[in-house]
Amino acid sequence: MRRKARELAFKVLFEHAVGGVPLEAAWQHATQEVEPEEADQEADVLDHEGLLFAQRLVQGYAAQQQTVDEALASTIEGWSFSQMAKTDLAVLRLATYEMLFEPTPYAPLIEVAVKIAKRYGGEDSGRFVNGVLARLLKRIEAGELSAVAKSD
Repeated sequence: MRRKARELAFKVLFEHAVGGVPLEAAWQHATQEVEPEEADQEADVLDHEGLLFAQRLVQGYAAQQQTVDEALASTIEGWSFSQMAKTDLAVLRLATYEMLFEPTPYAPLIEVAVKIAKRYGGEDSGRFVNGVLARLLKRIEAGELSAVAKSD
């Protein structure tokens, strides 16, 4: 369920960044899309806990946007945000927020970010996102960036 929640949060951040839609409006639009239209589609719908997690990620990123963007900008070499694919940037922002401010263990978080990048991005998006997040993790482990303690 957390993978779907992250995917929903990604869609909100993407719509916000690309369409210039306020986060709240992007959230409303994205959550309307996850409402079941027929009973047999309910298995593909986020439960209440999943929606709350996705909302926490979106609101958390909004509250920490400057810190997240600074961490990303100082980690990514050779690319500015304006040069990057907007899908990759949305995935990286979401994953960076979670790496720095949520207790989620790094490995599953990075794995899901790479899957989302592959699904919605270009041919090299998965490799690019994986490389940036691996570098970010090294910076966290080296003490260059602070992050909340991770759960087991």
